[in-house]
Parts: sequence; C-alpha cells; structure tokens
Amino acid sequence: MSDFEQFHCDFYQSHYTIDDQEENLCGSRKSQTGENPPTGAFALSEKLLFPQSYTGQILQPMYSPDTLSHLSYADGFDEEPPLLEELGINFEHIWQKTLTVLNPMKPADGSIMNETDLTGPMVFCLALGATLLLAGKVHFGYVYGMSAIGCLAMHALLNLMSIPGVSHGCVASVLGYCLLPMVILSSSAVIFSLQGTLGTLLALFIIGWCSLSASKIFTSALAMEGQQLLIAYPCALLYGLFALLTVF
Repeated sequence: MSDFEQFHCDFYQSHYTIDDQEENLCGSRKSQTGENPPTGAFALSEKLLFPQSYTGQILQPMYSPDTLSHLSYADGFDEEPPLLEELGINFEHIWQKTLTVLNPMKPADGSIMNETDLTGPMVFCLALGATLLLAGKVHFGYVYGMSAIGCLAMHALLNLMSIPGVSHGCVASVLGYCLLPMVILSSSAVIFSLQGTLGTLLALFIIGWCSLSASKIFTSALAMEGQQLLIAYPCALLYGLFALLTVF
C-alpha cells in the first residue's frame, strides 16, 4: 500500500470516529431529557388535577336600615317637584288672579301679582280670538299684535313712573289677566249685535272694568299709591282697541 492510500484510510477512520462520538452525545442528551423531565411540569399538572380548596371568607356587604332607606329614596321621584311647578304653573295663583280681575273692588296681593305667569293670559287671548271667530271675525293676528305692542308701551311707561321698575313678564301677565272682561264682551257679540246704544254702553263698561283692574294690580305690585288714575288712562286706551275689534 502506498503512502497516499494509507493517508486516505487514516482520514476516513478519524472522520467516522468523530461522527460516532457526536451521535453518542446526542443520544445521551435525549435519554436524559426523556428520563428526567423538569419538576415544574409535574407541579403544574398536579395543580391542574388537584386544585386546592379556597379556605378564605367571601366578603358579603352588610346593609343597615338607614343605608337601605337612603338607597331606596336616593334615585326616586318622591323628592322631585311636580311638573306643573317646574313649568311655573300654579292653579291656585291663577284662580286668585282671576278673582281679583273679576272683582275690581277686591284688594290685590302684590306678591302674587308680581309673578310672571303667562298661562292665564295665553288662555284668555285664545278665548278672545275664539269668541271673535264665532262672531264671524278672524282677528287672531290683531289680538296678538296689539297685545305685544301694548305690553311694550306699558312696560316703558311703568318703568318711567315707578322707582323699582317692572319686568316684561309682569306687564304681560297683568294685562293678559285683565283681558278677561273683554272675553265676556266678545261672547256677548256672538249672541246679539253690539253696534247700537246698548252695545256701546256695554263696551264702555267693559273698558272701564279692564282698566280699573289693571291699574289696581299695577299700583299694588309696584307700590305706586296715588297714581292709579294715571295708570288707568293708558290701560283704557289699550283695552279700547280690543273693544273696537269686538264691536266692529
């Protein structure tokens, strides 16, 4: 055997020896991992298979009678004001104002009359327009237009005459409530014609009634003693326009 052949034989033997050693080392590692698994896996499996029972106490809330009553009424509707009161509608005050207008000789309560209640005025304006409609006169626009202009004019006049001043809502409320006798006049126009002596006298009486009631309420609400006649004159002019709509 030549030297070259001897070199190849030695090289192949050494190569096979290294491969066998690597295979033996990998086999020993696989055997170790297969025979000795980690202890964490056994611990996890034991916990899943045999869960420990909870030995603590469950927290249960304790309610006292005061707490129960507070919880039951905290979100309730018992303490909320009624809807009409939130809207500013008080039927007792409306009735008192109506009686004050119907009886011009009755003294007016200034605290009640100074409220900005527009429920009664809106009802009386609608009633006046409805009775005029029954008489064959469609004057809804004239009624609301003259009411708005009259309220603005009376507001400016009363602010010049009174020291504390007055709001637009108060003026509209008083003038609207005092429109009630004019509704009676327009209702009479449905039954018989007012274009005569009787109708003229009735219209003058209603104008005096409305202006007297309005001036009385303004005098009481704004503390304007001794100036009732001065207030009654512009009120009579305003209600005279409504009387003209009703008669003619």
